Amino acid sequence: MISAEAPPLHRAGALVDVLDALPHELREQGHEVSVVLPFYREIRENSLTEVTDSGVTVDIRVGEKNYVAEYFESRTASGVQLFFVRCDEFFDRPGIYGEHGIAYEDNVTRFIFFNKAAIELARRLTPVPQILHAHDWAAALIPVYIHAHNLPFATVLTIHRLAEQGSFWGLDFALTNLPQRFFSLRGVEFFGRLNFLKGGIVFADRITTVSEHHKREILRPEGGYELDVVLRENAHKLIGILHGADYARWNPATDPLLPAHFESKKLRGKKICRDALLADLQLAPAPRGPVFGMVTRVVAEKGFGILTPLFDRLLADDVRLIILGEGDPAFETALAIASRRYPTRFAYRRHFDERLAHLIEAGSDITLIPSRFEPSGLIAMYSLRYGAIPIAYASGGIQEIVQNYDPTLESSESGYGFLCYDYSAEAFWDSIKRAREVFRERDVWIALIRRAMAREFSWLIAAEHYEELYRSLVGDKEVAA
Repeated sequence: MISAEAPPLHRAGALVDVLDALPHELREQGHEVSVVLPFYREIRENSLTEVTDSGVTVDIRVGEKNYVAEYFESRTASGVQLFFVRCDEFFDRPGIYGEHGIAYEDNVTRFIFFNKAAIELARRLTPVPQILHAHDWAAALIPVYIHAHNLPFATVLTIHRLAEQGSFWGLDFALTNLPQRFFSLRGVEFFGRLNFLKGGIVFADRITTVSEHHKREILRPEGGYELDVVLRENAHKLIGILHGADYARWNPATDPLLPAHFESKKLRGKKICRDALLADLQLAPAPRGPVFGMVTRVVAEKGFGILTPLFDRLLADDVRLIILGEGDPAFETALAIASRRYPTRFAYRRHFDERLAHLIEAGSDITLIPSRFEPSGLIAMYSLRYGAIPIAYASGGIQEIVQNYDPTLESSESGYGFLCYDYSAEAFWDSIKRAREVFRERDVWIALIRRAMAREFSWLIAAEHYEELYRSLVGDKEVAA
């Protein structure tokens, strides 16, 4: 598996969680799995795992220049093998893709180098991998190079964030060292630009995305971020696999980062976590209304365009709101201003803190998920397990995870969340109001918590779907040979 983000990076985001849980689950099923990622400054300075130099170095050509790739080895806490690609010129930086919301100017060079270096590593491994599984745009040239050089690997591309495509100037194509025919409608060219993700979609043997609903969304113009035409042309190899939750890390009954543990039948620990959360963030204790929490990237696709206009209405009442995450500087500024306006009711923390992320899930009564696109809905899975009832726009994987609670229906005893079906501030506000009315009925709310905590989204099921996909690919390659 090849990705720009994976453990031991500490950051909010589904990609790191997936690259932690999926390789582990596949390894548990008896497969040999390795993860390749850049050797970032954060890993070198903060990693608790032992990193050893493999002694292997390879010259990597990017355009007219040569760069040296060094390879280091380690293992995750669960035993999955890690390989780090070191080139300090590219990766010894404070950020992954950029700083302060501004992308690094040489990202095209950095990740062309990373793609080539990952392939060179795969060619030298013993036994030779059968499948190279690339994740998101930063690894999406892998299938292109495999096809161009007729290398003996099957390829899978998983799209987690379709909006981020790795789109660069057309002149940057020269840096790929690919034959000129690849800069075309059937290659990596997209409206005159070099587009990593488009190239991966065209040349991967299989494409997956992280839920069946999201698969259908990205095939439509409103959800395809202009790549819907390319995806429809390649729909025959597109598969939706709902990802799971890593309950080894996200389980309130055993979570070592919490001040108290709890489970669905014994909820006293949740109140202790709630009190600790408010005290930690210096918010006024014991609100009459619910505590709202969000652990997210602060970007438009996560719904801040419809959420920020609601702050004054939401915080005018005796509620608490906590948001953890970084992203768009404009939204970050809006959150910082609102937190100063309501210092006892709203806390915003920009820098990711894993302990705080877990405490927010455990201490919140409600999780806000206004995302315009929520491909896999992992945060909803975690929130359900921690008894933080989701209020969410019904997008992507959310529809496979959250069941709407409607007290007017005969099936009212089966819901455990509040879904909004119109993407607007007013519609989301109506869902917030519905949740707050139910919150006042304590017995009903406790029943919602218990139903939510009983939901199970196992990585084992997702891993079995990936196994089936991998087997079909290996079979295809053997038949072709």
